[in-house]
Amino acid sequence: MARHARLDDVNRGAPVVDFVITRARWVLTTVVAAVLVSGVWGLGVVDELSLGGYSDPGSESARVDALVESRFGRDVPDIAVVYTPTDGRTVDQIGETVTAGLSTIDESALARDPITYWTVPDTFAPGMRSSDGQSALAVLILTGDEDRRIKTYQDLREQLTIDGVTVQFGGFSAIADAYNEQARADLVRAETITFPILLVLLLLIFGGLVAAAIPLVIGGLSVLASLTVLRALNSVTEVSVFATNIASLVGLGMAVDYSLFVLTRCREEVRSGRGTAAAVRRTMSTAGRTVAFSALLLVCGFIGMLVFPQAMIRSLGFGGIAAVAVAAVISLTALPAALALLGPRIDSLSWRTGAIDRGDARAQKFWGTVADRVMRRPILVAVAIIGVLAVLSAPVSGVALGDLDHTGLPRGAPARIATEKLFTDFTLTNTGVTVLIESDTGAPPSPNAIAEVTAAIGRADGVAAVIPGGAADNLAVVDAIMTSADRTPGALATLDRIRSIPAPTGTTLRVGGSTAASEDGIAAIYSTIPWMLAIMVLATFTMTTLAFRSIVLSLKAIAMAIVSLGATFGVLTWIFHDGNGAGAIGVTPGPLQSTMSILIMAVVFGLSTDYEIFLLSRIVEAHDNGATTREAVRIGAARTGRVVTAAALLLITVTAFFSLSELSMMRLVGVGIIVGLLIDATIVRMMLVPALVTLMGHANWWLHPTPRRSGSTDDDGSGVHRVARTPDPVDY
Repeated sequence: MARHARLDDVNRGAPVVDFVITRARWVLTTVVAAVLVSGVWGLGVVDELSLGGYSDPGSESARVDALVESRFGRDVPDIAVVYTPTDGRTVDQIGETVTAGLSTIDESALARDPITYWTVPDTFAPGMRSSDGQSALAVLILTGDEDRRIKTYQDLREQLTIDGVTVQFGGFSAIADAYNEQARADLVRAETITFPILLVLLLLIFGGLVAAAIPLVIGGLSVLASLTVLRALNSVTEVSVFATNIASLVGLGMAVDYSLFVLTRCREEVRSGRGTAAAVRRTMSTAGRTVAFSALLLVCGFIGMLVFPQAMIRSLGFGGIAAVAVAAVISLTALPAALALLGPRIDSLSWRTGAIDRGDARAQKFWGTVADRVMRRPILVAVAIIGVLAVLSAPVSGVALGDLDHTGLPRGAPARIATEKLFTDFTLTNTGVTVLIESDTGAPPSPNAIAEVTAAIGRADGVAAVIPGGAADNLAVVDAIMTSADRTPGALATLDRIRSIPAPTGTTLRVGGSTAASEDGIAAIYSTIPWMLAIMVLATFTMTTLAFRSIVLSLKAIAMAIVSLGATFGVLTWIFHDGNGAGAIGVTPGPLQSTMSILIMAVVFGLSTDYEIFLLSRIVEAHDNGATTREAVRIGAARTGRVVTAAALLLITVTAFFSLSELSMMRLVGVGIIVGLLIDATIVRMMLVPALVTLMGHANWWLHPTPRRSGSTDDDGSGVHRVARTPDPVDY
C-alpha cells in the first residue's frame, strides 16, 4: 500500500508540472515567442562584446604600465606595420606616402607619434628595415584599454593600405583580433555543420523525424537565449567575444542531451500504457528532476571560473552558466509542454516501428552483463582501470601553461605571417620589457643607479638592445628589446633573468610590458586554480550529499571526476605540450593555452560529475526501492547505459565540429572535452564506478535512510538484504 501511495504521489506531479501540462499550448507559445523576440536583440551581442580581457588588472605589470603611461605616456607598442613596395619603388621612396597615410590617424587614438623607419634617428633606422632591405617598419602605440586598442586596430587596417605596397600587420592587437575573427568564423561554420549531423544521429537514435527534430529545436532555442543573456550581462560587466563560442557549444550540447533524457523517458511512459498527461508528469518528476540537478552541478563547475582576475576567463564562465541555465529552463518548460501536446504523435513520421524497443532491450542486456562481469571481480577491475588512468595522467606532471601568441593562429593567418616576419627580418621589433626604477627616497634615481640597471639588463641573455625611456619625479624607465617573440617561452625566460637583477641601493625595480603581463597573468591563474577547484568540489559535495543522502557516494563522485580530469590533462599534455601527434591535428606544440585549460577543467569536471549522477541516481533509487547493492548497480548500469552513451555521443559530435577550428586554443578545448567524455562515459562510469560501489557495499549507505522493503529477505554478504522481488523501474 505504501508503495502504491508513493507512486500515486509521483503521478500527481508538482504544481509547476501540472501548470505546464494543463496550459501546454500557452507555455510553449510564451517560451518560444520570448526566446525569438529577445533573440533578435541578443544576436547583436557579438558586435558589443570585448575583444580583450587577457591581462590581470591587479598585477605588477599592469600597475607598472599604468604608472608609466600616466607619467611618461604609454610606450608599449600595439601594432607593427610592415611596408613592402611591390611596384618597383624602394622602401626609401615610399616614405612620404607612408608618412602621409599615418598622419591621417586620429590623434586621440595614438599615445604618441608613430615610430617609423623614415622618422627615427639614423642609429635606429637599420633595426627598422628588413635584413633584405625590401621592407620597412612603422610601430603604433595606441590609447585606451585592451579592448579599445584592438578595436582601434580594426579601424586602421583599411585606412593604412597603400596602392603598390603590401601592408602587413603584426603585434598583440593584430594577433588578438585575428583570434577573435577566426572564433566568429568557426562559430558559424561549426553550427552550420553540426545541426545536420545531429539530425542524422537523432534519426538513428529515435527512428522518427518528429522525435529527432525536437532536441534540435530545443538546442536552437537554447543557443539563441544564451546570446540574449550574454548581451544582458555585457551591460554590467566585461564579456569576451569567446563567450559566444562557449555558450553555443555548451548550450547546444546540453540542450540536446537534456532533451534526449526527457524525450526517451516520456516515450517509454507512453508505450507502457500511461496517458499523455500521466506520462509527462512521471517523466518530469524523475528525468526532469535529474536534468535540473545536472544543470546545477554544471553551473557549479563554471562558478569556479568567476574567481579569476582575467575578464576573459570570467566571460567563459558567464557563457557556460548562461548556456546551461537556459538549456535547462527551456528543457523543463517548452519541452514538456510540447510533449503534452504531441502525446503518442511523438512517434509519428517513424519508419522503425518496434526497433527502439528492441534496441533498448539489447542495450539493457549488454550493459547489465557488463555490470555483472565487473561485480564478479571488482578489485581486479578497479585496480586495472585506476592503473590505466594513472598512466594516462602521468604526462601532466610536466605540463606548463602558456598565453596567447601568434603560434596559436593558423600557419597561413596574415597576423601570424607578419609577426614571424618581424622576428626574422627585423632586429628591433619586439615590444620587449619596461623596467621601472623607483627611488625609495622620493628624489630622482641617481645616474649611477640608472646606468647600473641599464648595464645589467644589457648583459642578460636574450636582450637585443637597451633604450633609456626617460625620468620624472622619483621614477626612471629603461626599455629592453628581446631577441625572442613576445609571450613565447624564450621571451619569458629572458624576462625572468631581468626580474632577477638586484635593485641598486635605495631603489626598487618593477617590470611591465607585454611579456610581463603574460607571465603575471599565468602566475595569477596558477595561484587561483586551487580556489576554483575548492569551490567546485565544495559545491558538488554539498549538492550530491543532499541529493543522495550519502557522504560516501558524494566523495566517490568527486573522486571519479578528479580522476577523469587528471587523465584528460595527461592526454592533452602528451599531444599539445609534448608534441605527440600535434602535427596530425595541425597545432604547434607548446605550453597549454591557460585560459582554455581553465575552461576544460570546469567542463570536464562538471560533465564527469553530471554523467555519474545519472548512473548513481538510478542506483540510489533502486536501493531505495529495496534492491541490494549489487542489484542496484546492475539496474543502474542497465537502464542508463544506452541513453547516457547516446547523450555522450551527441555531445562529442557537437564538440568535434567545434574542435575543427583553425585556432589551437579551440582545438585544445574540443580535444579536451572529447577525451574527457570518452574516458568518463566508458571505463569510469560503466566499469570503475560499479566496481567501487560494489566494493564499498554497506558503506555506500552510511547516513542514508533505510529503504522500504517487503517480502522475504536474505543477506548476500554485502551487508544489504536481498529482496525477493524485482524493484520497480526508476528513472535517470
